[in-house]
Amino acid sequence: MTTFSDVGLSPELLQAVADLGYTEPTPIQAQTIPQLLFSDQDVIALAQTGTGKTAAFGLPALQTTDPKNTETQTLVLCPTRELCIQIVRDMEMYAKHLKRINILAVYGGTNIETQIRALKKGAQIVVGTPGRTLDLIKRKKLKLGAVRRVVLDEADEMLSMGFQEDLDSILSHVPGERQTLLFSATMSDRVLSIAKKYMEDPLRFSVARVNAGADNVSHGYYMVNAKDRYELLKRLADVHPGIYGIVFCRTRKDTKEVAAKLMQDGYNADAIHGDLSQSQRDDVMGKFRGRQLQILVATDVAARGLDVNDLTHVINYNLPDDPEVYVHRSGRTGRAGKSGASLSIIHSREQRKIRDIERSSGIKFKQLVAPSGSEICQTQLLSLIDKVKAVEVDEKQIKPFLPEIYKKLEGLDRETLIKHFVSAEFNRFLAYYRNARDLNISGKKSRKEREERGGRNASKFKRVFVSVGKRDGLNPARLIGLVNELFRSDEFSIGKIEVLKNFSFIELEKDVADLFVNGVSHLEFEGVPVNVEYAEELHGSGKRSSKQNARKKRFTGGYGGRRSRSDRGGSGHRKGKGRASSRKGRKNKNKD
Repeated sequence: MTTFSDVGLSPELLQAVADLGYTEPTPIQAQTIPQLLFSDQDVIALAQTGTGKTAAFGLPALQTTDPKNTETQTLVLCPTRELCIQIVRDMEMYAKHLKRINILAVYGGTNIETQIRALKKGAQIVVGTPGRTLDLIKRKKLKLGAVRRVVLDEADEMLSMGFQEDLDSILSHVPGERQTLLFSATMSDRVLSIAKKYMEDPLRFSVARVNAGADNVSHGYYMVNAKDRYELLKRLADVHPGIYGIVFCRTRKDTKEVAAKLMQDGYNADAIHGDLSQSQRDDVMGKFRGRQLQILVATDVAARGLDVNDLTHVINYNLPDDPEVYVHRSGRTGRAGKSGASLSIIHSREQRKIRDIERSSGIKFKQLVAPSGSEICQTQLLSLIDKVKAVEVDEKQIKPFLPEIYKKLEGLDRETLIKHFVSAEFNRFLAYYRNARDLNISGKKSRKEREERGGRNASKFKRVFVSVGKRDGLNPARLIGLVNELFRSDEFSIGKIEVLKNFSFIELEKDVADLFVNGVSHLEFEGVPVNVEYAEELHGSGKRSSKQNARKKRFTGGYGGRRSRSDRGGSGHRKGKGRASSRKGRKNKNKD
């Protein structure tokens, strides 16, 4: 068994890790610490998130720092301010028994003058984000002439965030005779390109299969319609009352919306994203680390640097496009020898992403069944009973109130009392899930489902006529985008789409179609007024009723879209009437 004493750490650092409760180094620490203490060879270290990479480079950096020299000797670059702050926090704990060693975090979103003043006092170790680090270099406030070691932490993420030029510029100010360390959870083409560009004959350490998921994390996915994502997320939170996890969304907008819905629905949740100030982010993260929040909704970028060891779940509200990102996400649970679950919510078209992740990472997914209403109610009920049994009773505090309580409960036998108690605490769950529908869909569509998607099952979809087509620059994707933007959501199903030369048809769920036709006004596409109506109303005599005309008038303020050429500048035709009739003529011609 290897101990921290065996890897060559100084007594001061040994005392610090002992104070933190660490007795044995993790595999990546056991391999890299001796190498970094006694060699200046470049190093690539690959290990999953949560395996102690900060200590692996932080402890050697502290031990090899000259405390008499106040110049910057080690530069650590990382992609986000959260990770920057976390690294400095960890290194300060390791350095608690060392004297005259200053560690400084430099990152955007906070006053640069404060960081400049700290640099003037001297900082042997600087941990920074590329943007702020480069800014300080250009201002000639951060001097790197004495740097002997550069650490690139999460370097692939820095490249994906567009920091390539910043890295080039920063490293051009660092002496050529330096040691470069690259720490990453995954080995991608980007990481290899960094190694070739910035490193010389690097020694490589890896403590797990490259791009592989942690063995103590289970991986499952639920397949539902896109419109049911949020409903399933709520059910997952309800069926796991003790959940303590992160919900990953693709965009900042989704993160805000999902967190707002969860909070509105009474869940103990909040969000972290790029629009928050540093003080707001610190407040949210403080609550999450203190377990005042059960669910944190985040984007991948915002979640960098979140170091929480006891997560029970990672939930992918949206699957990432890159399989490596999935490995990063799932590695946030199942740490420190504990088990965890990584759950993904997908629709049928995303099965390919699941296969891609399995192929590149060796992870095996299990398709799971969305929790039913009765299953959730049973879980919540038993959880409530467990909480009641576990409550500590303070006899002194409650004793004065007991006589009045006993008096009020006279006449209720044990069974009746239990029923009343459970109902008082539990009725909202029973009411909400009483008629809960099945959210699951299969990957292979049945004939009935295909007919619904093809518009032949009128009970699900309605066919809508849209008065713009290919000649107006419309295509299927832009038509879907028009509908999604109109309703500010993509949480509903769309059936068959036909984009013709002069007009289009789209099949929408009945309630969405009704809103689209009856409830929207002043619809435009590329500055062109758009008319919409039910397709079936175009059949028959070809004449519109006064009600139909009123509906079109409400949409556009007139009786159609752009005028035809014969209408422009003329005075004998009503605006749009000629164009509307010409569209009908072309439609009938196409039908024939």
